[in-house]
Amino acid sequence: MPQQAGADAGAAGTPAERHSLVELADWRRRVADLYAAIRLEALTDPEAAWRRWRDTREALYRSHPQSPVPAPDRATFRATHWPYDPGWRFEVPVEVEVEVDGTGNADAAAASPLGGALGIAMPVSTGGAERLERIGSVTVPFEAGPRRLGLFWMSGYAGGLFLPFGDATNGRETYGAGRYLLDAAKSADLGPGAGAGSLVLDFNFAFHPSCAFDPRWACPLTPPENRLDIPVEAGERLV
Repeated sequence: MPQQAGADAGAAGTPAERHSLVELADWRRRVADLYAAIRLEALTDPEAAWRRWRDTREALYRSHPQSPVPAPDRATFRATHWPYDPGWRFEVPVEVEVEVDGTGNADAAAASPLGGALGIAMPVSTGGAERLERIGSVTVPFEAGPRRLGLFWMSGYAGGLFLPFGDATNGRETYGAGRYLLDAAKSADLGPGAGAGSLVLDFNFAFHPSCAFDPRWACPLTPPENRLDIPVEAGERLV
């Protein structure tokens, strides 16, 4: 979901900047309400939840002042998605990884606030990098065979789980730098699976980062380990 370059770097000075922050708060509230609704609806009807998600997001992108779509293009904006396919919905356990510290002591590393998570600097579309913590991974049982994806925690901004991914559709049907599946800092969270320590990963809900629509938005880019060698023909597309 949108993250404007510089928008979260402290209090805004001008009245226009302060008004923009009020609009941003409203955007986050609406997105949070949307994901709360789809998590509940998906328990019994994942496809209906997806339709709600698709239609509500399109309406927000067309009308909301914090839409990532440039203002001149909003009135005619139409979202494009692959049809819903239940074969792209998974419940997978999180494989938490413990970092061994410099002394070889895994217990000391595990005692850190993020349980020994591995800090990385993930490149951002507008330049520079954002620090994230790699807290583990998930193994997704795709039809083409299992693939592992790194799972991250956003240290700055608002915190939260973050799962970006790239695939063989990038640069053609989808944005070249990949898409997001989870971005809990901005409420894009599909919730836990039935098993303890598991997550719902439904690639029908994959969406583009805001920088796919307008380069003024700052978006963390998919790291190499999360670039899949298979096409994920599910979720949001550009064409």
